[in-house]
This record gives sequence, structure tokens and C-alpha cells, in this order.
Amino acid sequence: MKEKVVLAYSGGLDTTALIPWLKETFDYEVICCCVNCGQGNELDGLDERAKLSGASKLYIEDIVDDFCDNYVMPCVQAGAVYEHKYLLGTSMARPAIAKKLVEIARKENAVAICHGATGKGNDQIRFELGIKALAPDIKIIAPWRDPKWTIDSREGEVEYCKAHGIDLPFAMDQSYSRDCNLWHISHEGLELENPANEPNYDHLLVLGVSPEKAPDEPEYVTMTFESGVPKTVNGKEMKVADIIRELNRLGGKHGIGIIDIVENRVVGMKSRGVYETPGGTILLEAQKQLEELTLDRATMDTKKDMGNRMAQIVYEGKWFTPLREAVQAFVESTQKYVTGEVKFKLYKGNIIKAGTTSPYSLYSESLASFTTGDLYDHHDADGFITLFGLPLKVRAMRMQELAKENQK
Repeated sequence: MKEKVVLAYSGGLDTTALIPWLKETFDYEVICCCVNCGQGNELDGLDERAKLSGASKLYIEDIVDDFCDNYVMPCVQAGAVYEHKYLLGTSMARPAIAKKLVEIARKENAVAICHGATGKGNDQIRFELGIKALAPDIKIIAPWRDPKWTIDSREGEVEYCKAHGIDLPFAMDQSYSRDCNLWHISHEGLELENPANEPNYDHLLVLGVSPEKAPDEPEYVTMTFESGVPKTVNGKEMKVADIIRELNRLGGKHGIGIIDIVENRVVGMKSRGVYETPGGTILLEAQKQLEELTLDRATMDTKKDMGNRMAQIVYEGKWFTPLREAVQAFVESTQKYVTGEVKFKLYKGNIIKAGTTSPYSLYSESLASFTTGDLYDHHDADGFITLFGLPLKVRAMRMQELAKENQK
């Protein structure tokens, strides 16, 4: 009986060519596993394609709700954004996919898991750290780093497939390299490889339009949250995945969430990409808008630091670590009172506040007004400023003394 390998399968040319290669190189029985994180019609016809290519079985695993509830929302609540821009769409999905690959490998008693990530990118790290953390006994095969993999072009992959009886209609046009799930779509390649070039948004965008082509009229949106979790959009109660779908529709329509970033990859190089995250951008902004009312200053300061740390952890593929669990536990403790209603308007790439309410609001109109009230006497600021500024004053006085001594 042949040993089994579980192949992370997308149905594209790269992973399809891996099926005969794994059989030929290692004499494995190939079990394909496609993990659905909300990539839509990319899943059409996969079963037939995998079987025609020599796989003995194909699993299509729908983890959209798990992805949204257990990977996306912890990052949203943390305010995790990598290098001030990237909302971690691919980064959050990889550990969820790795976990499912391990589950299927255990179910099939497979001895290995194979992925098609290249040797230059972050995904090889994210997949492999996830697999190592969950199944340290399972072998990992990364063909792009394997000297036995000698194919170096799409044309070569097509010829390899044909030589093994796989004659499928793969598109040969030069297009962007994309990754898509419910949270976002990323674009790399073509004119984006030169940071001096402006992106060709008319050709590039998938989830929406550019701000210039968005409607000339703004659209108001109302959301409610309970303990940091979104519950409704415009009065309609939905699960998190459906809220993201609806926000994607609204955000895409109004040119929200398009970023062009040169980011620092884990492997040491810079890469340039354009990300569309319309719904995610709205959700993060709405969350932040509510937290402005409900979190105290010290908690917000610490949470900002933890958000940056969470972004780095997720970007580097360290999801299944005690550090991620600890940071997430802190963030969850801050969300207890993040409950209320957020209203904003969408207009040509902008999310504009239109009112926020919460039963746990720490905002006091009487305190914030310029009128002196029972809780705040302007004269109280005298002593506070004296003590708060004491270290500065002491240092300045000492500097004056030293300056006088040096003049003698």
C-alpha cells in the first residue's frame, strides 16, 4: 500500500503539475485538499481537474465561518495592521488552511503534506510553521525548494502536464499573481514590480472601483456591535461572514480599502503589492470608532502596542504560539464593553463618521464642555500640571545651573 501525501490544492497550473510530480518523484498516493476561505468561483470544476490529473481523492473543505470567527475577528479586535497598511488577508488565512491540511492528513494517515508556495515568499513560512506546530511528525514537501523540481516556467509546467496525459485549458496570459479570500484580494506582478509605476486600476481591481469611479453621492451605513463582535448592518442581523460580504459590496461600490504598499517580507526582501480589502477596512474603522467611546486612555495605548505585536505575529506565521494566545487574551479582555452603534458614510474612498453611541460610553458631555461643573474645576489643573511637569522643570533648572558653571 502506497504512502499518502496531502497536497494543498488550488486547481491552478502550479498545484495541478505537482500531482504527477509527487507520484513520479516519491511514489505517493496524492490526496488533494482545497480549503475554501471564501475565494468564490475559483472552486468550480476542481474535483474533475484533480481526478484527471491523477489524484485519488479531493477534499473541498469550507472553513469560511471558522476563518471569519476565529482568525479574522481576533485580528480586527486587536486592530492588527502590518506596517500601517496591510490588513493581513493572506496572513490570517494560512494558519487556518494549515490546520485543515493537518486534519485531513490525520484522517487519511498521510505521511506528508505538500504546498506550492515559492521559496521567495512569506506563505512557505506560514504554512510550515503551522504544520510544525500542529503535527511535528508529518513531513513537509516544498517543491520550489526541492532540487528534484526542475520546472521553472508556466510553459514548462504545461508541457510537463501534457507529457503525463494532463491536457487541460490553462490560461497562458501574463496576469497578476493574486490571492483571494472573503477578506481581501491581493495583486502582485506586471507593472507593480516597479515601484515607480502607477497601478493600472482599471485593469487590476476585482472587488470594486477606484475612488474616482465611485458614485457621486455618499451612502450612510449603520452597524451595531456586542462585546467587540459586529452584529448588524443597516438593521439586519447577520453572522460575521455575511457582514463581511455585505461590507465588501458596500465598500467596493464606493472605492474603499484599496492600498498600494511596499512591504518588508519575513524572508528579508521588499515586495510591492496592491490589496483590496473593502469590507475589512470598514469593519476595522467601525470597531475603532466605537472603541474611542468605550476604552480608557491607558488601555487604548497598550492595546495599540498589542495590535502592532499581533500584526507581526500573524504576518510571520506564528499563529499557533503561546505569544499569540497571550496577546489575544489581552485584546479579548478589552472588548467586554465595546458595545453600541456606529454610523458613518462612504464617499469616494473615504469612511466619514456620522455618529456613535454606546451604553458604556466614557464620554461625558458635561465634563467635555467648556463650562465648569461639579466634577471638574479648572483650578484643579494647576497642581496637576505642576506635578506632571516637575521632571521637565527639574531638568531644565539643572541645565541652567550647568550652563552658568561653564560660563565661569
